[in-house]
Amino acid sequence: MDFESLAKQYQKELLDKVIPFWEKNSKDEPFGGYFTCLDRQGKVFDTDKFVWLQARQVWMFSSLYNRVEQKPEWLEMAEHGARFLMEHGHDGQLNWYFSLNRVGKPLVQPYNIFSDCFATMAFGQLYQATGNDKYAAIAKQTFMNILARENNPKGQYDKLVPDTRPLKGFSLPMILCNLSLEIEHLLDSDLVSQTIDEAIYEVMEVFYQPESGLILENVTPEGHFSDSFEGRLLNPGHAIEAMWFIMDLAERKKDEKLMQKAVKIVLDTLNYGWDQKFGGIFYFLDVKGHPTQQLEWDQKLWWVHIETLISLIKGYQHTGSKECLQWFEKVHDYTWSHFADPENDEWFGYLNRRGEVLLPLKGGKWKGCFHVPRGLYQVWQTLEKLK
Repeated sequence: MDFESLAKQYQKELLDKVIPFWEKNSKDEPFGGYFTCLDRQGKVFDTDKFVWLQARQVWMFSSLYNRVEQKPEWLEMAEHGARFLMEHGHDGQLNWYFSLNRVGKPLVQPYNIFSDCFATMAFGQLYQATGNDKYAAIAKQTFMNILARENNPKGQYDKLVPDTRPLKGFSLPMILCNLSLEIEHLLDSDLVSQTIDEAIYEVMEVFYQPESGLILENVTPEGHFSDSFEGRLLNPGHAIEAMWFIMDLAERKKDEKLMQKAVKIVLDTLNYGWDQKFGGIFYFLDVKGHPTQQLEWDQKLWWVHIETLISLIKGYQHTGSKECLQWFEKVHDYTWSHFADPENDEWFGYLNRRGEVLLPLKGGKWKGCFHVPRGLYQVWQTLEKLK
């Protein structure tokens, strides 16, 4: 495998096609923030603004400024979104709304803790770019709010009846693995270490099911299996994405055993989640092979495949696993031939099971300026180390 030409492929796609798409099409000059509902050519088809996607884009442009090149236009793009978020994105107590209308009036209450997670990332990264203490304070306070809500993320907005079937979800400990590194420059080192150790334990022991080798999306509060729709649910993309967070932590901790376990989980998940008939990775599966509640279970999604590429190439980098490299080649071929748009910039997000484009959008309520550029950056940087 020619790592040098592959590195250039990922770098070129990021800097020449994907980032320019968002620079050209997403900025809302009159009202602030970004449009994310963009069609195949980049035209706006809806003006609602989703706070977690606004924050992800602030993070992305701040990150490019900090890690690739200190381009003034990238920093200005990040601060443009940050101003909108500071003015409209939260309830005054740094509880971040889920969505706003174009001018910034709240549409959906701050029920979703992932708005808070990505606001933390955004302002933490923007502080690194600017040294502005106002950004640091927002990031730090929001992070403390997240920790306070950790055991009851939805709070008053939880629609479930308490105590009948209490479950805890994988998403938050997974994201804390990454988030704690993202803002460790703002936190006490003991808090960082404690948060990391707890998140690793949750991800790799509590949600991991040794008998299947797979990671469950939901377990009981005691960490046990729940034989229910939610308890049997697998999200292969989530599990695989979490493993490159774990690999970064294992590298930091010099923990070879943890690294090997993360690679094993990636490979076990891929072997379970790959569609043998049409190719690509299923969106949702049931750990016992039963039908899922999610009707979109067999769709092929952009972020699942991009996150898988990151985990596979990092797995190969750290362990030399030939299986990781073989899978990387297979997933690379599928991803580039199905999600990359040969005629326009940015990538498609949603395919049907056969791999045909299901929605010809480049951004919407769930897809913004995040997984594609972050993934291209991560794979490019890892390939640079392998050249």
